[in-house]
Amino acid sequence: MWRIAAPLILSNVTVPLLGIVDTAVVGHLDSPDYLAAVAVGAVVFGFMFTAFNFLRMGTTGVAAQHFGADDAAGLKSLLGQSLLVVAGISLAVIVAQVPILALALRLIAPESGVSTLAAEYFHIRIWAAPAVLANFVLVGWFIGQSNGRVPLAIMVTVNLLNIVLDILFVVVLDWRVTGVAAASVIAEYTGAALGLVLAWRTLRRLGAPAGWRLGERTVFARLLSINASLFVRTLALMFAFGFLTAQGARMGSLVLAANAILLQFFYLLSYALDGLANAAEALVGRAVGRRDLSGLRRAIRVSMLWSVGFAVLFSLAFALGGPLLIRLMTGLPEVREVAFAHLPWLVAAPLVCLWPFLYDGVFVGATRAREMRDTMLLAAFGVFVPGWYLLQGFGNHGLWAAFLAFMAVRGIGLHLWLAKLLRDGRLLPDAGKPRGTDIA
Repeated sequence: MWRIAAPLILSNVTVPLLGIVDTAVVGHLDSPDYLAAVAVGAVVFGFMFTAFNFLRMGTTGVAAQHFGADDAAGLKSLLGQSLLVVAGISLAVIVAQVPILALALRLIAPESGVSTLAAEYFHIRIWAAPAVLANFVLVGWFIGQSNGRVPLAIMVTVNLLNIVLDILFVVVLDWRVTGVAAASVIAEYTGAALGLVLAWRTLRRLGAPAGWRLGERTVFARLLSINASLFVRTLALMFAFGFLTAQGARMGSLVLAANAILLQFFYLLSYALDGLANAAEALVGRAVGRRDLSGLRRAIRVSMLWSVGFAVLFSLAFALGGPLLIRLMTGLPEVREVAFAHLPWLVAAPLVCLWPFLYDGVFVGATRAREMRDTMLLAAFGVFVPGWYLLQGFGNHGLWAAFLAFMAVRGIGLHLWLAKLLRDGRLLPDAGKPRGTDIA
């Protein structure tokens, strides 16, 4: 488990590092408009690319099952079909870039000078879309084969090259916003090229047959069905985080600032738990591909033990070191006071949130995307939103209580689904049915 999870956790850590460097290099230019423009662009691309992260999850589960079944031809076919989906989505995004930007600027409503710079940034970085989405697929494809080293290599290459080019283009060449966007484009294509080369070597090593089986309608329909459900699930999750931020903003700048600090700690927790969930995806998918029920139960048990251990460590770290971390994040006494008052919710968060992260990994590996989608929709719109309106008299404490209830219901719902699927024997393909013909 740790052999797979460790490099995935390390690769996740490089993501916030890039954001810090982007902010630092632009933040030292002679106008705050540059920093504001990059921030606007980062929000737009963060939202858009997060919405397409289903490509990574959908590829991982199917790849893990092909890997467990020793199906090199299936792995090759999956990679080709997933990249075809990437090509279609990328083309649509690039063609629609003008209305996408117009809608984003209308919703964010920055000042005119910032809007001009943000548009300059956007129209350059949008050309990275094919590489970004291809990297989602490649990372998922390798995770499905229990290979955490290549995703680490791809992510480190992308983020470190991006940092170096940021410094070269912005600090040395003074390209400003254009330099930040160009650095991202070059870095993403470099990472994608590396991933494709390593994928080709992997297929040759596995003895995959020549040619691409891109026209298998049953397998392609399965991939699209999984990705569609995961896309809806991702949108609901993004809504939940947006709702948390928006409701906090309505309580004033102090609450908004305090929540922003606490959410940074929460995101750090998320990166760690997500690395463990990625490992669970690989282990569970491999067991499903082998039709190995005992191996499946063992993968779930091992993933659970590691997740619980990490959650306990994070809770202790937040309880003991949280006040110090808050002091390091801000020197404003009023913001510190609000953050201190809500720190207990962050201490409780790891013990609540480990379950939805864990079960997400299990269900992705088993390619049971519909259950993930339905549970997310129930938790977001049946628990979080009404829970907040029932608890809003408690202010920000009510908001955090509703958010943790949202996470808890996700974990409970997926636990109940998993128990039912195991009891009914529906997690493993039927022995007489060709692999890849059931649509989750």
